[in-house]
Amino acid sequence: MAEVTKDHWDFIKKIVEDKNLTYYIDTMGCSMNENDSSKYAGILESIGFKREENEEKANLILFNTCCIRENAENTLFGRLGTLKKYKMNNENVYIVVVGCMTQQKHIIEKIKKSYRFVDITLGTGAMNSFPSKLYDLLNEKKKNIEFVEVTNEIEEEVPIKYDSKYKASVSIIYGCNNFCSYCIVPYVRGRERSRRPKDILNDVKELAKEGYKEIMLLGQNVNSYGKNLENPISFTELLRRVEKIEGLKRIRFMTSHPKDLSDELIEYLGESKKVCKQMHLPLQSGSDRLLQKMNRHYTKEGYLELVRKIRKAVPDIALSTDIIVGFPGETEEDFAQTMDVVEKVEYDSAFTFIY
Repeated sequence: MAEVTKDHWDFIKKIVEDKNLTYYIDTMGCSMNENDSSKYAGILESIGFKREENEEKANLILFNTCCIRENAENTLFGRLGTLKKYKMNNENVYIVVVGCMTQQKHIIEKIKKSYRFVDITLGTGAMNSFPSKLYDLLNEKKKNIEFVEVTNEIEEEVPIKYDSKYKASVSIIYGCNNFCSYCIVPYVRGRERSRRPKDILNDVKELAKEGYKEIMLLGQNVNSYGKNLENPISFTELLRRVEKIEGLKRIRFMTSHPKDLSDELIEYLGESKKVCKQMHLPLQSGSDRLLQKMNRHYTKEGYLELVRKIRKAVPDIALSTDIIVGFPGETEEDFAQTMDVVEKVEYDSAFTFIY
């Protein structure tokens, strides 16, 4: 976390406690965003904020945004518009916008121009500056609406507050290097940065001590974990180390990119006693032509071969996937190839998106 002096920290806590301030978090998007929201909740509760379930009763309203789909942008600005009157009629109400959407300059400019009642914006790599921005806001009524480039910083020792007492998520790798042609994630979350195994294992051990039984290991592409470390290790080796932690009963992970799914990991899934027999393996399309246009780096047959290997190692595994329909230039034949994969794999569930 960014340095906040003890005097500043005490100042924030005194204001929060004296005014009995509450917070509400609205999370849009993926599991990574949900994990980030748990960290924002942890920061706020460590300062003294109490959770409020109704946004129009909360003092601090935080939107953790997603920019994968245009509808998310429309949703954010619609929600901000409905809160304007509530904000203007209450002196002790603060609105914060964080997450992927704030890594786009046009979003920051739109907030500055049309939603000037927003108090703080924070990008995907700026969580550690949240306490200092809160200090500026509560002490001097100073707003912080600015665009900050994505950095390669990895934030450690951030307090976290989970909704569940039994399930928790732990980020293991940030960013993405894949640059799929339809995806903005590498631009708003930066390039891949793996956390050190020691830090991940310490987090999981602490959670196990607190009674958490199930851990979800998170990353845009967990199969790339460890490649950029000073002392590289594989994702499979990380799983082996996590599995040895006492008290932990179940391990899950997401997301796996098919191009990086190793035979080592598939074999380990068949051996593990704690890794759940479930995998999310995005397909996006069954058409080799579209997969190439999407910059996915695998073919239909390569994907099906992975599924055959997975089912051989773990016959009762549950498979889920992502599918895009209507990608530019898609034909009926392209769609038929996608449906052929769906019929052959027999997914347990699928997230489908209209381009």
